[in-house]
Amino acid sequence: MSLTIAALTFGIIFLAELPDKTALASLVLGTRYRASYVFAGIAAAFALHVGLALAAGSLLALLPQRWVEGITGLLFLVGALMLLWHKDEDEEGHAAKEPSSGSFWKVAGASFVVVAVAEFGDLTQIMTANLAAKYADPVSVGLGAWLALCAVGGIAIVGGQKLLQYVPMRVIVRVAAVVMLLMAVFSVFNAVTG
Repeated sequence: MSLTIAALTFGIIFLAELPDKTALASLVLGTRYRASYVFAGIAAAFALHVGLALAAGSLLALLPQRWVEGITGLLFLVGALMLLWHKDEDEEGHAAKEPSSGSFWKVAGASFVVVAVAEFGDLTQIMTANLAAKYADPVSVGLGAWLALCAVGGIAIVGGQKLLQYVPMRVIVRVAAVVMLLMAVFSVFNAVTG
């Protein structure tokens, strides 16, 4: 396991996840239900999300290294463009229906379903697969990605409104896009130079 790869993955996924609809869903769920119950559900959904991404990344890693670099560069570029053309989405479309009771299993289950559906095929899942293919270290990438996703979910649940008072969402999106563009350039350069 590489702490450098885990930290790099954490930073990239953390920045990309901040402006995501899942952060908004976590924020809404956190205002309606007990924070620890919501967090348990979203953490489990993120574990599933990362596991699927690592499996996809492992398949990508079977290709020749130049192809992997080229594909990951292209996908990072697509991710950066998706962030730059990000439109604010309305919160109500991502809120879960209120469970009939506030029991742990109902709240955690509802949180799990909302996040699992929202994250399927999401930008951060694609980025996690790219990083897994690029670094061929699924443990480091998986841990970094899962911790980043959980951190964003936790921030959204506990203090999302405070963060947005100090840092405009536009700035967060732009920083994430620049990081992804740099990763795209680096990957394409490695693909071309071999």
